[in-house]
Amino acid sequence: MLSGDIPPSQTIYIKNLNEKVKKEELKRSLYALFSQYGRILDVVALKTPKLRGQAWVVFTEITAASNAVRQMQNFPFYDKPMRIQYAKTKSDCIAKEDGSYDKKKKQEEKAERKRRAEEAQQSTMPNGASAQNGGSTASFRHGNSSAQEAVAPNNILFIENLPHEATSMMLEMLFQQYPGFREVRMIEAKPGIAFVEFEDDQQSSMAMQTLQGFKITPQNPMTITFAKK
Repeated sequence: MLSGDIPPSQTIYIKNLNEKVKKEELKRSLYALFSQYGRILDVVALKTPKLRGQAWVVFTEITAASNAVRQMQNFPFYDKPMRIQYAKTKSDCIAKEDGSYDKKKKQEEKAERKRRAEEAQQSTMPNGASAQNGGSTASFRHGNSSAQEAVAPNNILFIENLPHEATSMMLEMLFQQYPGFREVRMIEAKPGIAFVEFEDDQQSSMAMQTLQGFKITPQNPMTITFAKK
């Protein structure tokens, strides 16, 4: 493993990233991909000549960073295998920045993170309750959800409540981790929804159970149901 001689930390350093991807899309995609391992404080990616193809992801917990390093090593991200290791120090991601993230922005982000943490604590009471609560609020939000729930399991998932900036590449990176993944279909005229196809209903069910309520952004927990055929 690349991180052999560097002690574990909550910041991971990623290199060999596709340099053609725009910075904001890269940061959103990294957030979407790595937030399955734990809460992310920051994603840093710069387009300066020395730092192209590199990024830093800062988790709240070292265990989350460790899982990400172990499980995502060489993951094909925008057609290039990621090389991941622990950052040498937590300040790596700060020291390498070009000044755009100065103290003021850090303080604003800290305050925003605190608000999010408080909101998360309120919405995730006991373990089982959070998923149930999330499910029930999602049901009330979508008027046709009771009809959706009656749809028999099949190999195509219907995804709702996606952020408008979500791309098919982001969803592919999330869903291709599960066996039997075939493709993502998004409808330009209807942002916020997508269809994800698997080889059979058992494989689609597994992905649904694991990613139900997954947040591509903090404000957008995904609602996943079986598609009507």
